[in-house]
Amino acid sequence: MDASATGTIQRIQNEKILLFFSVVILSSVLGQVSYTIPEEMTKGSLVGNIAQDLGLDVKRLQARKARIHTGDDTEYIMLNKEKGLLIIKERIDREALCDQTTPCALHFQIALENPIEIFPITVEITDINDNAPTFQRDEKKIEISESAVIGSKFMLEKAIDPDIGLNGLQSYTLKPTDHFKLKLHSQSDGVKKVEMILQKPLDREKQEFASLLLTAVDGGEPQRSGTMQIHVTVLDVNDNAPVFTQNVYKASVKENSLTGTVITKVSASDVDKGSNGEVSYLISSSIRSTSELFRITEEGNLILNGPIDFEKARNYEIDIEAVDRGGLSDSSKVVIDIGDINDNTPVINIISSSNSVGEDSSSNTVVAVMSVNDHDSEENGKVRCVINKNIPFTITSTSSSLYSIVTENNLDRERSSEYNITVTCSDEGVPSLSSSVTLTLQISDVNDNAPVFERSSYEAYIVENNTPGLSVFTVKARDADWNQNARVSYILEDSSVNGVPVSSYVSVSADSGVIHAVRSFDYEQIKDFHFRVKAQDGGSPPLTSNVTVKILIQDQNDNPPQVLYPVQTGGSMVAEMVPRSADVGYLVTKVVAVDVDSGQNAWLSYKLQKATDRALFEVGLQNGEIRTIRQVTDKDTVKQRLTVIVEDNGQPSRSATVVVNVAVADSFPEVLSEFTDFPHDKEYNDNLTFYLVLALAVVSFLFITCLVVIISVKIYRWRQSRVLYQSNLPVIPYYPPRYSDTLGTGTLQHVYNYEVCRTTDSRKSDCKFGRAGSQNVLIMDPSSTGTMQRIQSEKSILDEPDSPLEVRKVLYYTHPQFVHVTNVLPYSAHVGTFLRYFLFQHLGERYLTVLLTCPSV
Repeated sequence: MDASATGTIQRIQNEKILLFFSVVILSSVLGQVSYTIPEEMTKGSLVGNIAQDLGLDVKRLQARKARIHTGDDTEYIMLNKEKGLLIIKERIDREALCDQTTPCALHFQIALENPIEIFPITVEITDINDNAPTFQRDEKKIEISESAVIGSKFMLEKAIDPDIGLNGLQSYTLKPTDHFKLKLHSQSDGVKKVEMILQKPLDREKQEFASLLLTAVDGGEPQRSGTMQIHVTVLDVNDNAPVFTQNVYKASVKENSLTGTVITKVSASDVDKGSNGEVSYLISSSIRSTSELFRITEEGNLILNGPIDFEKARNYEIDIEAVDRGGLSDSSKVVIDIGDINDNTPVINIISSSNSVGEDSSSNTVVAVMSVNDHDSEENGKVRCVINKNIPFTITSTSSSLYSIVTENNLDRERSSEYNITVTCSDEGVPSLSSSVTLTLQISDVNDNAPVFERSSYEAYIVENNTPGLSVFTVKARDADWNQNARVSYILEDSSVNGVPVSSYVSVSADSGVIHAVRSFDYEQIKDFHFRVKAQDGGSPPLTSNVTVKILIQDQNDNPPQVLYPVQTGGSMVAEMVPRSADVGYLVTKVVAVDVDSGQNAWLSYKLQKATDRALFEVGLQNGEIRTIRQVTDKDTVKQRLTVIVEDNGQPSRSATVVVNVAVADSFPEVLSEFTDFPHDKEYNDNLTFYLVLALAVVSFLFITCLVVIISVKIYRWRQSRVLYQSNLPVIPYYPPRYSDTLGTGTLQHVYNYEVCRTTDSRKSDCKFGRAGSQNVLIMDPSSTGTMQRIQSEKSILDEPDSPLEVRKVLYYTHPQFVHVTNVLPYSAHVGTFLRYFLFQHLGERYLTVLLTCPSV
């Protein structure tokens, strides 16, 4: 991209920015911040402190939502608002960004809001010497005639260097400089034209090829360079005649040599090149018989063209002429000697032979008989026969011309079922002539090998919950025998697995050895078992072998995690107490879960799915520990409900959820006052309302009856004694809840302990308070908090001294797991007030309140 195009693009971007911000009120900034950085800086490198250079505070940048506006899709620089710094976001390549344009700069704006302000930023990118000069081609070929004159010019390719200035291309060198030199010409665009000038005549006969190295060098630090190989080929001029390498060539050939035999090769060279150096050969002898027996090729090969006989001619002399395309020629002579040969080979005739022999045959068994004859005389007619080595056979001579092939060692069909016996007979001529014949002999089989399994033992894997009949594994045995003797059958040997026959677990195919699962396996019940498979061949008698197969059951993720703690009950809540003084990292509780699967299927992770306040608690991913992640404050609600999901690592994963209730409080009454609104089952509540109304009516009737009886007794005693009767029965005091301060590591530092004694008759149930404990789990009824508060309120109203009667007040919570019993309150003269208060508080509630008044006697 040239400078004009870059300016046009920059002007269009500036016009878009002005158009966009023309509709808003801007606080214009006249100053402009500029930075200069080198190219190829790594990501994260510092460009400049923009907050300091603009005179802005870092907090002001953050509050006013400072951002970078580049106007294009590529952002090379990013703003770190936390530190007020400009840093490199993407690697900047000056050559890719600006090509040869200088200076190369990035223009963008820093935009602020409230009020809107725009700060123009310019970052100039300086060049580094990161590119070497390069040629478009690695080599160049030039053809020059040897008649070229001195000063001839040859244009060379220019090198390209993307860098600029001193880092760009500066000069060229050419080596060697024996025949050529370089000349540079400056052009209007500043690029130098490179020419190669011939400064010394060329001679192809002395040097046909020349290899030159052109080097382009830049001026950077460190200096970089690029090279191109120049191959110069010198073209020829016809100024030389052919010349034979020898004046006389000597060769020899045996009689009866085949037509086309190459006798010798002549060679003439012409130092010229091209068509001027092409040489052709011809036989110049005028004797007709010679020209018919021999011929010569264009390559100079002298070839036998007809039969020759030593008895007719012992040698030949042939004149050979070499001629180039320009008519220049040279001549030479070839002398050929004819040699006598042993030209008759032995003749082999098979008299008798067998096609097959049993592998249990004894040694020296005859398998073939043959005769051998050679028509030559004296030494050329004497014959010696041998057979190929490494076979269990040998050849013996029974007479001067008869030979027998017999077995030498014991045969084994499994080692080799067929033999190719080659008999070679040679005479004693020089050179020796020989002939051969090959016999094919089959070895018949005997059942002498038992089946052999491919492995000494097998291990197979099957995924649990498989389909019955599934193919698990294949055992394979091979028998080295042949045909029926090698036919293998597979049998499952009788055995038991955990007292059950193995046949109820797996079966084996008799023909193929495929093992099938008879049943569906459960990894949690059985992890592996083994059995034996027998392989039996079809020989007579049959031979057998066996192998042990071990089946390993692979686990599937078929069991979800099981939460062991906290225990989820039907009608009560498990609450963990966290004091408001708890620090960051306070251990609230720990979710404990197990997965009966194995491996990664049993790797559990814990995640916080829902929470009343996610900013207060976190769950350990691996250990399930629930801890606080910030300081507990007074603003945090007492009642915190956390839903933790436990996932295994199977594919697909399975999960379980557990609800953990956390009480953020320092005292037990505060907890009771908050955990009262958890919903119950609607159908259960409807039935409960009916029974509560019925019970309230019965209790009211009993209460009124007891009042009438007590008043009657009091009046009767008053009349009898005429004195004021003061009850001597002991008053059972009211004991407030006792708390124990524990120093353990539990999550509840204060626990209210009580014992509940229940019978089938609710009137005989009892509750005992006052036993200290150190448990850290508080199990409470969601409705018990309101009841305890009402009991204390009623006690404050009714607890008046000097009462002649006693009232035992028992509150039964309708859930059968909990019974709360208060102390005995002294009766007051304000019976009407108490009765109205009681009915007002409990009518229509989910509680059954029984008031029993008992006389002092």
